[in-house]
Amino acid sequence: MFLRSILRGGRGTMMMAAGKVKETTGIVGLEVVPNAREVLIDLYTKTLKEIEAVPADEGYRKAVESFTKHRLQICQEESDWEEIEKKIGCGQVEELIEEAQDELKLIDKLVEWDPWGVPDDYECEVIEDDTPIPQHVPRHKPVKLPEEFYNTMEAVSSKPVIEEKKIEEPTPQLKS
Repeated sequence: MFLRSILRGGRGTMMMAAGKVKETTGIVGLEVVPNAREVLIDLYTKTLKEIEAVPADEGYRKAVESFTKHRLQICQEESDWEEIEKKIGCGQVEELIEEAQDELKLIDKLVEWDPWGVPDDYECEVIEDDTPIPQHVPRHKPVKLPEEFYNTMEAVSSKPVIEEKKIEEPTPQLKS
């Protein structure tokens, strides 16, 4: 009987019985993910595991861990995709999925490239090239800085001049 009432009510009633269903993202090429919450939880868990390969003192690791833990907590606390979108505030769950997938790819590349593994004594080679700039390339000329800037720089870079102040002692007065 319950099934018959749902079927008689049409598709709208079935949707209401099943919960909120997103029909479209409204973004061309971005398909609806019906189990977005579970996908996000899985991706955020993988991200937290993968980011451990980055040194703990690196700013990138700290930032990724921070926002990923925050988002994972929201996904674990909320079961409704609309609430997840609202609380995270960074787009639709499908967009969050793409972002999390991209973050995992970036972590993999950064671990491969090892940008934090540069020795302290490494010297970067500077290549000077006097090739003329083609006419179609815009030239960005720095604007002239205010005179106060140059005065401040000169004052900071020059040796400080310490003025000795002569302390005048009061002259003793004789009692008569």
